[in-house]
Amino acid sequence: MILSSVTLPSGETTDITIDNGVITAIGRSQSKGIDCSGLVCLPGLVDLHTHLREPGYEASETIKTGSAAAAMGGYTAVFAMANTLPVTDCADVAEFVFEKGKRVGLVDVQPIGAVTKRLEGKELSDLEAMALSRAKVRVFSDDGNCVDDSVLMKQALIEAKRFDAVVAQHAQAPRLTVGSQMNESALCAELGLTGWPAAAEVEIIKRDIELSLELDARVHICHITTAEGLDVVRWGKSKGAKVTAEVTPHHLMLTEELVRTLNPIYKVNPPLRLKSDTVALREGLLDGSIDILATDHAPHSAEKKNCEWSRAANGMTGLEVAASVLQKVLIAEGGASWDRFAKVASTIPSQIGRLFHHGQIAEGGQANLVLIDPSARRVIDSTTQSLSTNNPWIGLELPGRVVHTLLRGVFTVKDGQLAN
Repeated sequence: MILSSVTLPSGETTDITIDNGVITAIGRSQSKGIDCSGLVCLPGLVDLHTHLREPGYEASETIKTGSAAAAMGGYTAVFAMANTLPVTDCADVAEFVFEKGKRVGLVDVQPIGAVTKRLEGKELSDLEAMALSRAKVRVFSDDGNCVDDSVLMKQALIEAKRFDAVVAQHAQAPRLTVGSQMNESALCAELGLTGWPAAAEVEIIKRDIELSLELDARVHICHITTAEGLDVVRWGKSKGAKVTAEVTPHHLMLTEELVRTLNPIYKVNPPLRLKSDTVALREGLLDGSIDILATDHAPHSAEKKNCEWSRAANGMTGLEVAASVLQKVLIAEGGASWDRFAKVASTIPSQIGRLFHHGQIAEGGQANLVLIDPSARRVIDSTTQSLSTNNPWIGLELPGRVVHTLLRGVFTVKDGQLAN
């Protein structure tokens, strides 16, 4: 198969020849291929932070439906968070998620192992067993909960380092966020809702960076949301800490003003913040202080979202829209290149998760690719491959459209449609 006249992240227009799932040549071919004129070809997107809900919460999402949503969004690999039922805190559950993802075959599904048993923050999970399992887990997280106990967090970093793995932290000091419903601000007082202060994020990020420095261990900060938290990440990087950070599409574009509606679609943890925070996060993504985009795709069944604000679950979907949000923020408004886009949405998340067959376009490498029409404009509607509809982007016009997604040279999405 030949993809003809693709535009690489560098801006070069060329052909890509694929044979048996591998890129065999990058360069002009004399043979006729699939016309990709005007399409930007990137390494398949990699999401380090996805909730697929299976096992246990299949009313919200399954590995099959989440994989389909991911492929439609241009993803070829996703890392599935551990807050399932049973929790992914042992080799058996990790291997179930991994093998089910392989059977579905739309994206590579890499399970994330829980740091603590049952996500309770009391006892370390068997990280070694998960790391040595068929799933080869290299990311551990209690996401949804913070590993608040400093001794446990230190133990987790030490254990993860043995396998060149990373601990991904949900930075939320629990005692500062009891009963929190939204960002702590003048608006939360106006609405009579309990606030989630920036200090709760800052405290955990700073502690974990200090542990990272002490142990020379890798730590990853999930869904950073505040300018103050970003300042601490910058400080850690300046000290040489092995710290990486992610930002979500919704924290790059949406603000707490949407909470005025009390529409539960906008209820998320960590919460939507101030406009000044979104500006700071964009700057951080542009200058490299924030390493990657991660969706925190968090599907929920209708009964968990179609209710009053106080009872609604936290979370938004994002896999099918993330590339368009990133194009708007990074390229259209930030003036960055497609090369930077590829780094934050594919190359660097692959490196963090130690998923080495993704994140690059190279001769001899796997043909995990996405082709995007950058000139397209679309108004986001309710059409989705996900089981859930808690989509905050409906009605917004965004740039770009995923035309093709290929996993090891096989179309998972072709001409904008999910392949059979």
